[in-house]
Amino acid sequence: MPVRGTKPKLTYRQVVLMPQVAPLLGAALFSRLAEEMFTLALVLHVLDVFRSPTLAGVVVFAAVAPGLIISPVAGALLDRVGAVRSVVADLVASAVLVGALAFVSGGIVPIVVLAVLYSLTSPLNIAGVRVLLPRLVPGPAAERANALDSGLFNLVEVLGPVLAGALFALAGGRTTMLVVAVLYAVACALMLLLPATPPTHTEHRPLLRSTVEGVRYVLTHPVLRALVVSYGLYQVAWGVLVVAVPTVAGSARAGLLWGVAGFAGIVGALIVGHVLREGRERAAMIVGTALTAVAAVVAVGGIVGLTIGLVVVGLVSGLVNVGLLTLRQRRTDPEKLGRVLAVSISLNILGMPIGSAVGGFVIERSSALAFVVAGVAAALGAVAMWVMVPNQAR
Repeated sequence: MPVRGTKPKLTYRQVVLMPQVAPLLGAALFSRLAEEMFTLALVLHVLDVFRSPTLAGVVVFAAVAPGLIISPVAGALLDRVGAVRSVVADLVASAVLVGALAFVSGGIVPIVVLAVLYSLTSPLNIAGVRVLLPRLVPGPAAERANALDSGLFNLVEVLGPVLAGALFALAGGRTTMLVVAVLYAVACALMLLLPATPPTHTEHRPLLRSTVEGVRYVLTHPVLRALVVSYGLYQVAWGVLVVAVPTVAGSARAGLLWGVAGFAGIVGALIVGHVLREGRERAAMIVGTALTAVAAVVAVGGIVGLTIGLVVVGLVSGLVNVGLLTLRQRRTDPEKLGRVLAVSISLNILGMPIGSAVGGFVIERSSALAFVVAGVAAALGAVAMWVMVPNQAR
């Protein structure tokens, strides 16, 4: 491992121009854009055909929950089969299944079945990209690479709903689904430009045993276990905001506000990738989560306070997300990275729906209280990071 401070940090341009990095980031961009568009397109499609918000919720649950449940198995497959092969398999399956959804007829059951099948392979892509990225860049470039990764998420969170909504309004559900399928196919083509390197180890143990070992590794590793708790609380705060913002600001303003927050997130991630140094990831996450708590409370102050609060939340999200990605990569055994990422990402994501459920319950009583609850969740996350995440754990 290079000694800290002995080499200048690479620029973003140098990172992107490294071998295989540009195709990987391109595949991540197109696949994440497809995923973001798919969620809204699926809701709009079900509402258009069946006129039932309840069925729309059921279908979205079917497209998300099964993948979270089997993510430990997907992580074991990543380590066993290889990340490139696993991601390609997911992208091919996603393109085929979304394309089939565009033409399915005969009631809600076929749609639910296709949504479940879509969900089952999705952890391969989500974790696979983040398994590959640290293998393609040297240690001193990890912060820059993770900032680009985080910035792509912010970008598609802004573009995805806008493109899906506009395309659905102009061309209908079938065309929108077909466009999503094409985006997955483009991502697959870019991923095929990467060499399908063999797995990092050749020991063939039962898949179930490898799966259990991945879960055990996350839950017994002091840093990873602490990140599950602390980052999960941070995601609870985001979940509350997802419900509270449109309720307070209205649908039209909410879209604009989240768009501004998303662009602030891109800027914040790129800045953090420029200034963050090895060994400071924990501090960055604590500061970012604490500022999120303050910003959530500021959002109580009318539309001006809400705007300022969301801009701050977006800006400091880079501190949390880039710090998380880099710390998790550096503290994980490379041979177990697929299993670890698949498990920990899924556990972290659980905070979002929990926060949304809590936010929906609280906001019926008081919108101000909902933002305070978000602030408390983020503050608890900051405290958990400070108390639970060791400074120099290996």
